[in-house]
Amino acid sequence: MNICFFNRSYWPDQAATGQLLTELAEDLVNRHGCAVTVVAGRPLHGSGRSRPMLWPVTREMRRGVTILRSNGTRFGPDRFSGRVANYLSYFASATLASFGVGRPDIVISLTDPPIIGLAARWTARRTGARFVFLCEDIFPEVASLIESFQHQTVDRALDRVNRYLLREADGVVALGERMCRRLVEEKGADPSRVHVIHNWADCDAIVPGEKANGFSREHSLDDRFVVMHSGNVGLSQNLDVAIDAAARLQSRERLLLVIVGNGARREALEREVARRGLSNVRFLPYVPKEQLHESFAAADVFLVSLKPGLEGYIVPSKLYGILAAGRPYVAAVDPSCEAATIAVEHGCGVVADPGSADDLARKLAALYDDPATVRSMGNNARSIAWRFDRRVAVQAYYDLLLRVAGVARAGAPAARASANARVRASGGGVPAS
Repeated sequence: MNICFFNRSYWPDQAATGQLLTELAEDLVNRHGCAVTVVAGRPLHGSGRSRPMLWPVTREMRRGVTILRSNGTRFGPDRFSGRVANYLSYFASATLASFGVGRPDIVISLTDPPIIGLAARWTARRTGARFVFLCEDIFPEVASLIESFQHQTVDRALDRVNRYLLREADGVVALGERMCRRLVEEKGADPSRVHVIHNWADCDAIVPGEKANGFSREHSLDDRFVVMHSGNVGLSQNLDVAIDAAARLQSRERLLLVIVGNGARREALEREVARRGLSNVRFLPYVPKEQLHESFAAADVFLVSLKPGLEGYIVPSKLYGILAAGRPYVAAVDPSCEAATIAVEHGCGVVADPGSADDLARKLAALYDDPATVRSMGNNARSIAWRFDRRVAVQAYYDLLLRVAGVARAGAPAARASANARVRASGGGVPAS
């Protein structure tokens, strides 16, 4: 198969969506013999963000994946006008890049930004490809998190775009059962076209480890009961409640809430912790993927949180790395959220009321006082992690794309050879970076 993805975030971006897409694209090439092109944006974070914008589109190759880097504006995202300009300029550049994708069998759109699916759908129609809509988030509900982005006209437009893409897609991917129900019951998606494929962790790369390791020693976590939030410190995570819970737990002298990562809410949370003089809350910087196994092993319990009402519109991807690390977690989420249902069904965590600092503090205190239960839940987490392993998820995508493309397994090698020949014959018009 010849596959083309559209999504602004991709390697070397640190955003979870970009990292997951990078793993999916590379595995489709290297494990399943597909030809893959990604129409991505300039990195929002990491080593590539400062590269100069010399062309509207540049071409790169990494680990067998062709990357068409679509350059756009770089205004600050904290203002409505800047965010809209960034979205529209990337959309225009990605549309131009689409003329360099050759003749794909499948065009797949993610949701960064939420309008990029229109460029992907147009590319699929122009090239005669099938179109798949991969719903990392559901709009306009997720956009409501951004105060400066709340605009009734924009919300109505995003809702119409989302419904149009769901209606036009030959296949739709939901990241969980709750999201699937949202798409069918609230957005009018055809249930026969919606397929649930969870996000994942690499269970070979993230493994249960000893708490006493380089990361824990560096940050003096060896002798503490560490409750860790690891990942984006953003608007959807309900970390204000976690700070309130930590204030109630100061009598547990060894208990420490560690917030690892960066994001839009970090500075405000740090100011609040300093204002209240909380000594049992600590902030640490973003940890590269290569070091996650040690940082995860430094935790005794993880926190997975989501603001009430967002369940199914967003699916916390950090959950799968926690399971792979063999650590239990407290899911401060609505009971219908994936993190809550997995915790209850598999005995790998507990559920707390997402709006109650008192309930969260009680659940954390109970785990602090019961190390045997913490160990048992951690063992259960690692056991269930294999169901959400990277290879399982990539295989599910490959099987789905084969069905959508109408390629029978027996004819797959010939189809791949044909796709590769088309890729070699196409190209041009996009300068190498």
